[in-house]
Amino acid sequence: MNDFAAFARLIQAVEPWRAHLVIVGGWAHRLFRFHPMASVPSYQPLLTRDTDLAFANRAPLVGDIKSSLVTAGFQEEVVGDFHPPATHYTLGDDDAGFYAEFLTPLQGSGIRRSGAPDATVSKAGITAQKLRYLDALLVKPWLVRIGPEQGIPLPKASDLQIPNPMSFIAQKLLIQHERRPDKRAQDILYVHDTIELFGGVLPQLKSLWENDIRPTLSTKASRRVIDASRECFSSANDVIRDAARIPQDRTLSPERMRAACHLALAEVLA
Repeated sequence: MNDFAAFARLIQAVEPWRAHLVIVGGWAHRLFRFHPMASVPSYQPLLTRDTDLAFANRAPLVGDIKSSLVTAGFQEEVVGDFHPPATHYTLGDDDAGFYAEFLTPLQGSGIRRSGAPDATVSKAGITAQKLRYLDALLVKPWLVRIGPEQGIPLPKASDLQIPNPMSFIAQKLLIQHERRPDKRAQDILYVHDTIELFGGVLPQLKSLWENDIRPTLSTKASRRVIDASRECFSSANDVIRDAARIPQDRTLSPERMRAACHLALAEVLA
């Protein structure tokens, strides 16, 4: 089973809850290419075998998502020592480790009154991991239509929610200092490639930032986005050089990457 087939099986399993779920992470970036405003390049998107499904804290999720996933062939896998434990839903070794996980925003200090980490929450039969700044990805999500025409073997076309590209970029900038070095480089490449996809609609990204995303952030967080954009792309640093080495199907110049991101973000975040 290829990754599109595995992804299609996941989407069919969560169909009853689709209106409350936003596809984030690497699969969101792959799905950007199906949006009408995207200028699709010739190179391939970054591939990922995990699918992150996010929902708002107050999303009215009812029913049993876990049972639906199990019926579709997914197996629950406990990850970590949190209570309740974080879980992945895998399709097994024959699918090269394709798995799904659920995420929801972390509010407050991240510590419960008991002193234990406030890291997970159970809802509708599944356990979601709580992440700081995830709420930025849930601001004014876009819809993309996927189905057989896009190479995804669903019985019929389906509209999925994904972050708008400016939310995607802002969240990557917000978490830069918290990421491992390899993940920081990957995120920089995601930012660059997202700018390439939507470089022709920078005024729309600027409007999203000014009118929709920035008002939902604290003053400190919005300042952090702006400062991180300057810090990350002020020079062709080691992180950018590492990012330029990630793709296997193209040659990237670290300086060109830096300049493209710096100029675009200066216009959008000004």
